[in-house]
Formats: sequence, structure tokens, C-alpha cells
Amino acid sequence: MIKAERLQLITEHIYKEKKVLLADLSRLLDVSEDTVRRDIKELSDQGLLKAVRGGAISRSSTPHHYREREHYDVSHKQIMAEKAIRHIKNGQVVLFDSGTSVLAIATLLPRDLEITVITNSFPVANVLEDHPSVEVIFLGGRLNKSSFSTAGHEVIQTIRGIRPDICFLGICSIDLTSGITGISYDDSQVKKAMVETSKQIIALATLEKLGTTEPYYITSMNDIDIIITDITPEHESLSLYKDAGIRME
Repeated sequence: MIKAERLQLITEHIYKEKKVLLADLSRLLDVSEDTVRRDIKELSDQGLLKAVRGGAISRSSTPHHYREREHYDVSHKQIMAEKAIRHIKNGQVVLFDSGTSVLAIATLLPRDLEITVITNSFPVANVLEDHPSVEVIFLGGRLNKSSFSTAGHEVIQTIRGIRPDICFLGICSIDLTSGITGISYDDSQVKKAMVETSKQIIALATLEKLGTTEPYYITSMNDIDIIITDITPEHESLSLYKDAGIRME
């Protein structure tokens, strides 16, 4: 089998299974693990997958720019937002990050719900500016034009001075081994601060984001209290996460 054929088969396997092991690919392709390791590195350098110890996992297919993400998987975000709303109670202080899944929660907040929302997302602040019962605290800082949010030292320092009841995190990539990872370094640093300071962390991730990874580490799976997805918790794709003791909704 020539190299081009091996690379194509590895790419197809990753797309289907979300992850591969060196030993399995070695048997499948009938080549040495060293050869497979070099192939995976080449594909990783091209951004087609993410090389990890012992194999590789797929990258997230989520669009990077906010304008693309806001129209992506809208119905699935609605499903997650409806699940998330059940966790919010009157009197709470709630952190909303800049994810479009989290924005969907903001659009569904009942008009009589009395909470304080802290956010670095311009779209979230815009949605809530006319809400009669929600107090909004906006985290000012440097504008990230691809996510329509603020980032930087000022944002992180402000977050570290509060203790929210809940933090809603819109997730780019999530994997049992790699944890929660993000596309943007600045955005990932803000999310990391949100995780460190909040009493309860609720992550929102569609099925396609499970078992994927991005370059910037945010936190481990142990720090996540609940993962809300767009599928039923009984779905077979979630069994590994539930077996690891993670609450799935």
C-alpha cells in the first residue's frame, strides 16, 4: 500500500470513529507502528487530526467565526438550551461565556426570572438588555472580533474576583483524555478562569464535539459537573462518559 492510500484510510477512519490507536492502524494497514506514527504526525501538521499519545483523535468541525457559528446547528443548540434552563433559579449569579450555545440559553430566560448574568459576550448582553428582571454585568476588555467577545487580563482579573453559582460553557472540543480544549488561546484563558472561580460548571456540547480536541487546554473532565448534549442521556455515544462518572443530560 502506497503512502497516499494509507493517509486516506487513516483520515476516513478518524472521521468515522473519532479516534484511532497506533496498534490498531498498524494491523489494519499492515505496516509498522513507526510508519503509522509518521503518517499521523503528517496529518496532524495538516490540521486533519490531532496526534495524541498512542494514536490520534479528530478535530472539531465547528466553524471558527461567530457569524458562521450563530447559524450552525441552531436546532441542536435550542435542545441544549431548554435542558440548561432547568438549572437556573431566582437569585443566582450566572456566568455566560461567549459560545453560541450559551447565547441560546439567554434567549430563553423567562421574563420573570431574577438573576445576575455576568458575561464577556456582546451578543448575550444585547439579548438581555431589554430583559426586565435580569441584571447584566459586562466584562470589559480587548475585543475578539471573531467571537464578538472580550478577552485579556482585565476580563480574567474581574472573573477571579467573583464566585458565580453556575458557569455555562459553550464547548469547542471535549475528550475523556484531553479534557476541554478550545480553538482560540485568548478565549480558552477566559474559560479557564471561569471554571476556576465558579461553584458549578455546566458544559454544552453537541454530539459531534465529543471525542475531539483543539490546541488550547481549558480544564480536565473532573472539573465539569454536568455535560448537556443535544441527544438523550441514554444514547450509546455517551456511555463512556457516564462510565467515567460524568453526569450527562
